[in-house]
Amino acid sequence: MARRAKPPRQPGGDQLVAKLRIAPQSRVRLLDAHASRSFRWSKGKAEECLARNLERLEELQYRMYADGRFGMLVVFQAVDGGGKDGTIRKVFTAFNPQGCRVTAFKAPSSEELRHDYLWRIHAAVPGRGEIGVFNRSHYEDVLVVRVNDLVPKTVWSKRYAQINAFEQMLHESGIRVVKILLQISKAEQKQRFLGRLRDPRKHWKFDAADLDKRRQWNAYRLAFEAMLGKCSTACAPWYVVPADRKWFRNLAVSEILRHELESLDLRWPKASMDLSRIHIT
Repeated sequence: MARRAKPPRQPGGDQLVAKLRIAPQSRVRLLDAHASRSFRWSKGKAEECLARNLERLEELQYRMYADGRFGMLVVFQAVDGGGKDGTIRKVFTAFNPQGCRVTAFKAPSSEELRHDYLWRIHAAVPGRGEIGVFNRSHYEDVLVVRVNDLVPKTVWSKRYAQINAFEQMLHESGIRVVKILLQISKAEQKQRFLGRLRDPRKHWKFDAADLDKRRQWNAYRLAFEAMLGKCSTACAPWYVVPADRKWFRNLAVSEILRHELESLDLRWPKASMDLSRIHIT
């Protein structure tokens, strides 16, 4: 496969990534007004840059697979209707499915409940050379568990430090951990729920339990803010992506992935023999 030239960067791309990254130990406030921000990007420019980014991501994944020293775990969290499925479907088409696996975490099974809460998570972590995507994740154990009082505060409050230690270990093992919160406003969530009710093709996606969670909007906002402030670290940062505008959401996620992959010291492996001596007849 020929090595592609690095595509030209859209001005402001790396600055956008920096604006979306949560600094360690930050005090975070998730305001509905922020969910529609586009940081002066137009839809047309965003779609052009997204197309270039997808080409670049394809090349970077290929190089990471060949290199074999690093893997990447991408974690998505969002409220119901936040766009996790749509983002994965749109952006991760850049990656060869042979080296990219998506894992969706739902309520734990009886078998999983017999183990610690990270047991099922660790089993799904990608190996070096691979990309793993979590649709929801271990953070449900400081979100749903907290909001619904499923375990005492004395239990879930210790999990922030446990998760940080877990992700530090992954980082030291060569797995880059990238965590993305897709932020939508309460008004946008309402429109997306109404869209599911109006479209027979989307009826299967509607769950009455989503309305119960919507009534807990403020409790979830506080839980997300605590998660971001306590668990965005230098080795495993959180990014908050405004996701009311799907075109901007897709651009921002592609920019984050490009930035994180380019920050790895990815190398093409050298041949194990002197190829100048090889003659093919």
